Amino acid sequence: MISPEQITGLILAGGRAQRMGGIDKGLIPFNGKPLIASAITRLKSQVGPILINANRNVTKYASYGFPVIMDETPDFSGPLAGFAAGLKVCNTPYLLTTPCDSPLLPTDLGLKLATEMIRGDFQLVYASSKEADGKIWAQPVFCLMRADLQELLKTFLQKGDLKIDRWFRELRSSTVVFDDAQAFANVNTPEELKRLEEASI
Repeated sequence: MISPEQITGLILAGGRAQRMGGIDKGLIPFNGKPLIASAITRLKSQVGPILINANRNVTKYASYGFPVIMDETPDFSGPLAGFAAGLKVCNTPYLLTTPCDSPLLPTDLGLKLATEMIRGDFQLVYASSKEADGKIWAQPVFCLMRADLQELLKTFLQKGDLKIDRWFRELRSSTVVFDDAQAFANVNTPEELKRLEEASI
């Protein structure tokens, strides 16, 4: 088995949040606390060290007591840039990633992804969610990867490709389907924020 101490948690807060008017989503209040606080609370029992990937408001994020790392690529290059930044400083065998704007993320995310990782000797395992109508949706920013993927990701990004699903296809990857689709709901509009607050009560 993979223990939590073998996993570094990486919270992705480096996006532009264009659909929220460019506001830094990790700092948006959710039930009275910034969204980043909810992500930390849900993640901290699942991992050992925690890192925060942010490209602005670094001092505010650092106030939570965890290292803040910035993308090495310019212009908010997306989650793969955050993965690359996390892998570069990861000192554990595995890295578990989650976005900052999914405050109801599963508290068994790490356990289920790690179980699948060991079962099939995969390099990366990501979450998928099952909607009420039975549809399965990939949730690729919720993933567990081996820390030794750093060079493979670096090479992929050097080709100018930022598509997360294309990188996954180059790896031995698998997915775990979670029945609670709400756990992966994220905040892209004020209306979604309100619905998630109501769902968390």
